[in-house]
Amino acid sequence: MDIDKETSRKIQELQVFEHNLQAYLMQKQAVQIELNEITTALDELKKSSDEVYKIVGNIMMKSDKESLSGELKEKKKVLDIRLSSIEKQEKLISSKSENLRDEIGKSLGKKQ
Repeated sequence: MDIDKETSRKIQELQVFEHNLQAYLMQKQAVQIELNEITTALDELKKSSDEVYKIVGNIMMKSDKESLSGELKEKKKVLDIRLSSIEKQEKLISSKSENLRDEIGKSLGKKQ
């Protein structure tokens, strides 16, 4: 079966979309893991006494419970925004990918 140039271009574009979608899924997973770690850290921080430590590079430093909690909450807020942005991009690319898949299917269906 011969594929015309337009259909071939759409197939290449679909491959790019699929690659980008895979990259967004990996980013999303990394952000979700980090969010889970922060949530766990915040829960443990609530249970702890006033003496808390944080890891900076390869060393552990004594820290103020309130300031550490504030840092973690701020980081969590930033990661929530980043996750939301990634999910929006993922939906957009997924939608474009689905539309392109339909167009390719129709083009290939006409050829047969």
